[in-house]
Amino acid sequence: MTRFVGGRWTREGWVAVVFADGYESTTVYAEIGQLWGDLEETAERILVDVPIGLIEEGDPTREPDELTRRVVGPQAGEVRTPPVREATRKRRYPAATRVMERKTGQSLSEAAFAASEPIAAVDELLQEVPETRAVFGESHPELCFRAFAGEPLEYNRRHAGGYAERMRALAEFDHDAPPTVQSAAEAVAGHPVNIEAVLDALALAYTARPGSEPLRTLPADPETDATGLELCHYYRGTDLLA
Repeated sequence: MTRFVGGRWTREGWVAVVFADGYESTTVYAEIGQLWGDLEETAERILVDVPIGLIEEGDPTREPDELTRRVVGPQAGEVRTPPVREATRKRRYPAATRVMERKTGQSLSEAAFAASEPIAAVDELLQEVPETRAVFGESHPELCFRAFAGEPLEYNRRHAGGYAERMRALAEFDHDAPPTVQSAAEAVAGHPVNIEAVLDALALAYTARPGSEPLRTLPADPETDATGLELCHYYRGTDLLA
């Protein structure tokens, strides 16, 4: 059975929501390799919320990040510029900062560095296991919610108003979303995973799953990085740049 997956990274692991004909499961994996090992035989599309396609040197700004900031409006601050590829491999902030400054002439924020480990893990998987490239794609939960809602969301996802907005966006996209959210939340009840991460993983999975709206990318015609990985964010809905 073909499966469609949304993977949201947290400090506690990867929250993976799986759809087949309908909602199937939610699992927390310690490593991205474990997620792939479980699903490699059946997954047609896995969308993750960490950067795929990295800059080597020069201007570190990626076009998908810039375009996503533009369309999500008030939530633009949630979209961070990732470190260059070499910097993601550094395990200490001072070393990563030195690489970033040498390669780009720019500094590296601690928040961007904090996400380096999962970025490097996904990148290494895609470099070392060629068949993953046809399955994995990058998205951003705020872009997914923006596409579902049909307009920019007003509130931060960590606030009560933000939770309500995102629940409405999911329910507008799929009337079965509220019970699916409950099932997903119950599935991870034994893990220190917050409800925001569950909603994000669901948004990614709904985007990965075929639907009445087309699957699109920002930008529509993506460039590739030095290793051939596309630099784009996936979303499902009407053209957000039209």
